[in-house]
Amino acid sequence: MLQKEGSGSAPFLCEVLLNGFRGWETNREVWDMLAFVYSRSEMVHDALFVLVKMKDLDLRASVQTYNSLLYNLRHTDIMWDVYHDIKVSETPMNVYTNSILIDGLCQQSRLQDAVLFFQETAGKKFGPSVVSLNTIMSGYCKLGFAEAAKAFFGMMIKYGLHPDAYSYNILIHGLCVAGSMEEALEFTNDMERHGVEPDTITYRILAKGFHLLARISGAWKVLQKMLIKGLNPDLVTYTVLICGHCQIGNIEEGLKLREELLSQGFQLNAISYSVLLSSLCKCGRVEEALRLLYEMGATGLKPDLVTYSILIHGLCKQEKIQNAIQLYNKMCSERITPNSFAQGAILRGLCKKEMISEARLYFDSLTKSDLTRDIILYNIMIDAYVKSGTIGEAVQLYKQLAEKRISPSIITFNSLIYGFCKKGKVNEARNFLDTIRLHGLEPSAVTYTTLMNAYCEEGNMHSLFELLREMEAKTIGPTHVTYTVVIKGLCRQWKLQEAIQLLEDMLAKGLTPDEITYNTIIQSFCKCKDIRKAFQLLNEMLLHNLEPTPVTYNILINGLCVYSELKDADSLLFSLQERNINLTKVAYTTIIKAHCVKGDVDSAVIFFRQMVEKGFEISIRDYSAVINRLCKRCLITEAKYFLCMMMSDGFPPDQEICEVMLNAFHQVGDINSFHELVAKMIKSGLFDDKLMRK
Repeated sequence: MLQKEGSGSAPFLCEVLLNGFRGWETNREVWDMLAFVYSRSEMVHDALFVLVKMKDLDLRASVQTYNSLLYNLRHTDIMWDVYHDIKVSETPMNVYTNSILIDGLCQQSRLQDAVLFFQETAGKKFGPSVVSLNTIMSGYCKLGFAEAAKAFFGMMIKYGLHPDAYSYNILIHGLCVAGSMEEALEFTNDMERHGVEPDTITYRILAKGFHLLARISGAWKVLQKMLIKGLNPDLVTYTVLICGHCQIGNIEEGLKLREELLSQGFQLNAISYSVLLSSLCKCGRVEEALRLLYEMGATGLKPDLVTYSILIHGLCKQEKIQNAIQLYNKMCSERITPNSFAQGAILRGLCKKEMISEARLYFDSLTKSDLTRDIILYNIMIDAYVKSGTIGEAVQLYKQLAEKRISPSIITFNSLIYGFCKKGKVNEARNFLDTIRLHGLEPSAVTYTTLMNAYCEEGNMHSLFELLREMEAKTIGPTHVTYTVVIKGLCRQWKLQEAIQLLEDMLAKGLTPDEITYNTIIQSFCKCKDIRKAFQLLNEMLLHNLEPTPVTYNILINGLCVYSELKDADSLLFSLQERNINLTKVAYTTIIKAHCVKGDVDSAVIFFRQMVEKGFEISIRDYSAVINRLCKRCLITEAKYFLCMMMSDGFPPDQEICEVMLNAFHQVGDINSFHELVAKMIKSGLFDDKLMRK
């Protein structure tokens, strides 16, 4: 009847009961049942109306009715008015009444009040209950106070109460969230010692705890223990394990778990699929991710915005823009409204492939409606124009923001500042600092660093340090990139001791210099012929667990070749080869050039052959560079050797090399070699009228 009459029907039904049911109008059970059913049906105001009528008739409601109302009102202060009515009416309360009130206080984040109420009522008729203590324990665990929850667990034992599985699960969950996995496992063992069997929820909590700490082996042990005890892991447990494996980059184990789930008749949920898709895309295995998308559809799961966005982003990272656009259109056809993440991925993909015209067409299609007011899309397009050198187009888009009443972000200004600095218009770039503040924004470390780098390139150290002081005054912390820019400026002014001091300041402030920072200073010390200090800085890099880059070694090899003993450069290169350190072609060409200059052709040939064996792409320019240097040193026999080696390696000499060799043969009077080379040139079509006259 109440379902039919609905909310707000209490005044009408009370009137009917008073005037239409003679003999029943003062029956307590009938009125109490009316209030109780209203409360159970969550028509709380109607239930309260009935209680008021009962007071007028001097009828007392049952504790069941009061408890039901207290439960519905536990999120509000009205709960205390009902509790006051219970005490005034002297209605006998039961064990659930106090538990509901304690739960209400905890729900309202009044944990201290809940504890006080518990202490006040603990010694009364019904005493403390497991339910009340569970509620308080849960409240403390949610706030991260697992130790306090443990104290109430101990209180439960002290009062002679027997903790149930729910009690243990609350505490185990609190300990897992706090990262105390060993203690959580100990409480699990304590459950079994006291005859309380851990349930599926217990093991799920433990598995999730191990996942949070990225201890997937521990989560596996939990799963195995469940299987030994005959408990079937639920979908949530498997999802936790899949997430855990993917989180630590072990996608293969995640996929194996998926197979296991499917073989047991489980259907993966959207979360599991999304995590697997994301991990596959991060590994560049987008084709496999797409197969999972089709699998989702086959099992009746509808991909959502997150799923599509992950895949669109993955395809764009692999520069498969057309496939991404097809998937984007499919998403739209399924009436899923795209967000800027998916749209931005496609726009970035087009810009990355330098398809600026296509990107602009796509951008215009997205922003033609006044409903699209997303600064992210504008930032992507502005940044693309800046990087392609078309600062005018970027400025035009910036002006469009004002027309559309879209607020620019600090990223917008950082891109524009970078663009003007790239064009050498540093003053125009600096003017943007005032514009940033007019928009209620604050310049970031990137803003200042970009401008400082521009001043560094100009050699304007005064303005550079002025900006650094301004940063510090505004408590904008310089980044390691900021310090690297300053160090670069100091090195260019040969203030190397100041650069070293700044490096030490960085470390003292907890900022880790990167490879570029060290490379900058190492190169400067090499140029100053202080090779010993350069190698000290290399050792310092290793002490800070910073792996030197191939550029670092190129700088050191070049420094040894130019400013030190060549045999030291040879030793360094051999040492790096023995340690399987990845080197670039530059390292070899540098040392080959040095040996050519010294006239040590045998060593030059050895390193040249090593360069070929390492799989570096060798061009005619590499041979030409060596031959030119040998000829300049009048080492004609050696140059001739390299010419023969080049031809035997399948590189026919070009006209430039031939001219160099002809000139060299002429200078030393080697007429036979001169004529032999002329004959080969005529045969190859390299001998023209211009060369004949020369």
